[in-house]
Amino acid sequence: MKRNESYNTKQKDLILSIIKKQTHEFTIKNIYSEVSDKTGLTTIYRLVDKLVLEGTLKKYISKDNITYYQYLEKCDHDDHFYLKCENCGELIHIDCSSINELSNHLLKDHSFMINKKNIVINGLCNSCRKKLG
Repeated sequence: MKRNESYNTKQKDLILSIIKKQTHEFTIKNIYSEVSDKTGLTTIYRLVDKLVLEGTLKKYISKDNITYYQYLEKCDHDDHFYLKCENCGELIHIDCSSINELSNHLLKDHSFMINKKNIVINGLCNSCRKKLG
């Protein structure tokens, strides 16, 4: 293996480890601030774009036109989804077969097939609901 390939792998591993630690949405700028002395911005963008295409990261664009990302836990079965708190940004992984009922309803009654591996439902988590009253 060439030295550059090894170095790039180390950079990618570092970026991926930082991304996996994120419990809330983040920006490229957030990741760059943690690795700026070890890797370049272009490498971060390339890896993040690849992870979005693979479904490992979810990409959001805010009302203010800021791009945010969220790490999605890997799951090998189809009856799961994510709940995203619009207040604190927490992403909660849910394993629940009830999503299959919704999927079947949407297909049967609305002729729409959903991607059950990448469902994110927005709302308020219990903690934020209590704080907001």
